[in-house]
Amino acid sequence: MIDKRLFRLPGTKKLLLMLAGLTILQAFVILFQGKYLADALVNSWKMKPLQTIIYPMTLFAVAFVVRHLLNLINTKIVQHYSSTMSEEIRSQLLDKVYNSGPQMISERGTGNLVTASLDGIDLVENYFKLIFTKMMNMSIIPPVLLIYIYFQNIASGITLTIIVPLIILFMIILGLAAQSKADEQYDQYTILSNHFLDALRGLPTLKMLGLSKRYVKNIYTVSDEYRRRTMNTLRIAILSTFAIDWLTTLGIAILAVFLGFGLINGAFPLFPALVTLILAPEYFLPLRDFSNDYHATLDGKNALTNIFSILERKDTEDTDKLDKLTWNENSDFEINDLQFNYDDEDKTADASLDIDHLKLSGYQNVGVIGKSGSGKSTLIRVIGGFLTPEKDSDIKINGQQIPHFTQKNWQKELTFLPQAPYLFAGTLAENIAFYRPEASLDQVKDAADKAGLTDFIETLKDGYETKIGEGGRGISGGQQQRIMIARAFLDDDRHILIFDEPTAHLDIETEYALKKPMEELFKNHLVLFATHRLHWIKEMDYVVVMDDGMIVEQGTPDQLRAHQGAYSDLIKNMRGDTL
Repeated sequence: MIDKRLFRLPGTKKLLLMLAGLTILQAFVILFQGKYLADALVNSWKMKPLQTIIYPMTLFAVAFVVRHLLNLINTKIVQHYSSTMSEEIRSQLLDKVYNSGPQMISERGTGNLVTASLDGIDLVENYFKLIFTKMMNMSIIPPVLLIYIYFQNIASGITLTIIVPLIILFMIILGLAAQSKADEQYDQYTILSNHFLDALRGLPTLKMLGLSKRYVKNIYTVSDEYRRRTMNTLRIAILSTFAIDWLTTLGIAILAVFLGFGLINGAFPLFPALVTLILAPEYFLPLRDFSNDYHATLDGKNALTNIFSILERKDTEDTDKLDKLTWNENSDFEINDLQFNYDDEDKTADASLDIDHLKLSGYQNVGVIGKSGSGKSTLIRVIGGFLTPEKDSDIKINGQQIPHFTQKNWQKELTFLPQAPYLFAGTLAENIAFYRPEASLDQVKDAADKAGLTDFIETLKDGYETKIGEGGRGISGGQQQRIMIARAFLDDDRHILIFDEPTAHLDIETEYALKKPMEELFKNHLVLFATHRLHWIKEMDYVVVMDDGMIVEQGTPDQLRAHQGAYSDLIKNMRGDTL
């Protein structure tokens, strides 16, 4: 139940020592409660003077107050640790995601990372609050009470000793079932999170294609599957709680019957029987508390395991291997025997890569085409340094051998233009100056004019100071893409442009309106343009045809048309011709 990696967290061992000391004190206080209450009851039964009843009852009251005071101190310590450590883990997680960048997002999925950093941290905090206290109580209190009961009545001690393994056996059996269901539930929750974010991002395209209503059924299916798994998990958890409560109640009942017969037969005095019966519920209480919160601790453990797996992910090494680079007409890069495999295929719709050879040079427009899932996005993300290929890949830039494209000097030459540009809450001018925040307003205006934004901005009351929302709220998809193009115009020191289907979510009229500024941007750049729109191929100097993660054909459009191979088949297929 406790992940061993917990002990590597700062302050955990100190916390456990403090809790152990407090729990030992609490165990003895519980013992004193039972003893003094039994003393008072026995004296009352024997009709002894009131003084002999008031004194043990006073000590019982003191023990009762001390017990709850110790419990309060215990709770405060654990809450402080849980709050501090969960925030520390959240900070480490966000730092890890920030440092790893798009590569981790590509591998893990945005929904997974959002779930881990928001709901996951809340589950971890609750896990910390429960697991340390519950485990410490279960490990210390029952043994202390059992030893005392053995001194009072050996037969009662043996009875309790026999019952506990049966309870633990049921806990293990039901716990394994609950853990399996909880693992499935958390995995499904992660899938649902990724699916939901992907659905939101693709909503404009679905609406444009008239498929948004049909997609409702798909969302319902995924959500209903999560509901079903949640109910299955809760069913096991409730059964587990019921079984533990039933077994502990049965154990106390058996003990009470045994003690009752012993008292009737005069086998032992009243005090040992009474104190044993009073302490028996306290003996089982830590087990019952742990069982009641078992499902919550499972959720927290799953979330913590997921977060640890993210934190332990190795950062990309050797990112400074490439010498200072200024891409020009004489520059080139070459790829031989490049392979890339996703850790978990269901996190991406794209294919893994197995590239035999690709060499690109100078300033040219390179189209990357292929069916959906053929590996187009994976290829350009590997070239952009957002994904790291296998170590035995052969990559050269200007003849210099490098282990991967995640090189600082390489990425300083890149401008990446995705399907959905990232716009943050701020002014239009600030968003255009994303790559060059020090740019003057005149430079921003010049870039906006080249991207065709001037007429649109002039219609706005506050012009370049107009505030836009996070994710581009209040701005149409076409204008968002123009802002992205303006960023590229403004940062004209970068000479490599990577487009990942930048017009996929736009209607054809908007796309044609953007085509002119984009063609202007292509000049004096190496352009890698992944697309499934046929009209862009006419603007390409070189075409790379992808299928199942491999380059099946490459060359100029004229060469590929003359070859009548995979390129021609793909074009016919995209046009809807019969092959």
